[in-house]
Amino acid sequence: MMPLSLENYGILNSYDYYQLNPYELQNIIIQNGMGVETKSGVLAINTGLFTGRSPEDRFIVKDSVTEKKVWWDEKFNRSFNPEKFDHLYRKVVRYLSGKTLYIRDGYLCSDKRYQFNVRSISEYPWSDLFIHNLFLRIPKIGKILPDWLLFCAPGFQADPMEDGTRKKNFSILNFSKKIVLIGGSGYTGEIKKSIFSVLNFILPVYKNVFPMHCSANVGKYEKDTALFFGLSGTGKTTISNDINRNLVGDDEHGWTYDNIIFNFEGGCYAKILGISSEKEPMIYHAIKKGAMLENVILKKETKEVDFLDDSITQNIRISYPIHFVNNIEKKLLSSNIKNIFFLTYDAFGVLPPIAKLNRAQSSYYFLLGYTSKVAGTELNIVNPKATFSSCFGAPFMPLHPVQYTNMLMKRLENTKINVWMVNTGLISGGYSSGYRIKLNDTRKIVKSALDGFLLEVPYEKYPIFNFKIPKYCPGISSHILNPKNSWKNEKIYQYQVKTLARKFINHFNMYKKYTDKNISSGEPILE
Repeated sequence: MMPLSLENYGILNSYDYYQLNPYELQNIIIQNGMGVETKSGVLAINTGLFTGRSPEDRFIVKDSVTEKKVWWDEKFNRSFNPEKFDHLYRKVVRYLSGKTLYIRDGYLCSDKRYQFNVRSISEYPWSDLFIHNLFLRIPKIGKILPDWLLFCAPGFQADPMEDGTRKKNFSILNFSKKIVLIGGSGYTGEIKKSIFSVLNFILPVYKNVFPMHCSANVGKYEKDTALFFGLSGTGKTTISNDINRNLVGDDEHGWTYDNIIFNFEGGCYAKILGISSEKEPMIYHAIKKGAMLENVILKKETKEVDFLDDSITQNIRISYPIHFVNNIEKKLLSSNIKNIFFLTYDAFGVLPPIAKLNRAQSSYYFLLGYTSKVAGTELNIVNPKATFSSCFGAPFMPLHPVQYTNMLMKRLENTKINVWMVNTGLISGGYSSGYRIKLNDTRKIVKSALDGFLLEVPYEKYPIFNFKIPKYCPGISSHILNPKNSWKNEKIYQYQVKTLARKFINHFNMYKKYTDKNISSGEPILE
């Protein structure tokens, strides 16, 4: 039972479970017909109508705290009226009254200097299990005073005309009242990214911490830290899960003023379509009881998961506590940053498998956050489409992208940190003639960078983009290191290079007036 009355929040006559363990929650979910067990006893749920986030339905209350700080672009940072929020809050707590609810106290930020306590109140037991898996867990005998409250009511639907939402679902952040309000969607990723968005405002504005949408790992012996930025489908989680290195975290981190990298979370939320023990052993072996599978299909005869079946969604996922991974950095923080990787899936096939970036290029490519959408990732995508998500996480960044970029530049200043761009997409041609670089080749390339080998080899300048690419990498055919060498038709290749460069230049125009020459000098040059 909950030791604190929910009447303080306006919730009346509810029956409350507090801090249930994963096995208790799994039993409740199964008994209520909200999920099934796989052959190996892992819980599998279906999140319903929503199998992914709805970024256009994420709002921020516009008030004295946020009005002059948030970048109100009305695409990802949509403003919400304070009075409308109060009205909607009252409706949500009335809806939750009289229901069985699941309450959890947890925290974010493994660096205790920045510990961020959250009390969650969930309508669904699977939401509570997800929060247990993803948030940092307090000791059984411990107690916290919440800094923020999170209300998760997937069964509640807003009235857009009355409530000021875009549709019936919503995720609203109120920085004055320190409340996250989620309704209308059972997709658990809304919980994770709402809290991430809160931290992406609070940490830079009040704590001088640079928040990052990246994974991080650390060498077992040299204790060198590597960061991996990348959008969905670029391999961020896969590449950072390296059996030769310890995992700090797979998605969300802070970089402090004194150069500590710390994980925001206490768990992982990984895409698992096509997963195998050979390709992604660390994630594959984390699929065990206590974890939660989302939107997978089970084979009828055996109840085994069919990891190739995307008939519900391509975005099939698993959440699990980070200690389900064998080789983790136990304190979930590290220092001694040596390498940063920007991962991109280039469907145009003109970016090299790896390139070394100077400081101007580092800030430029971080600001733009390039990758490609390809057929199958979204409806109506037939030919590849260049997409830019500033800072490799635009939907979660409440401040102006240049503010985060300036924080990166400040952290890189007067250091020997190496910054690399890695193309995990197509090589030796575009979408009609190229092929995706082998995962094993990407791993070899990244390892050569981490080991310092690529600092010793000769380089050549790549025209137009003007970054440097190595002429040699152990275990990799030199034929593919420079895209120009592997394309069969040079005229088409030159056209594709200029086409992609022009997309970069055109997209940068929206930020140009906010930047200085330290960033703009990293831009491609079309003669």
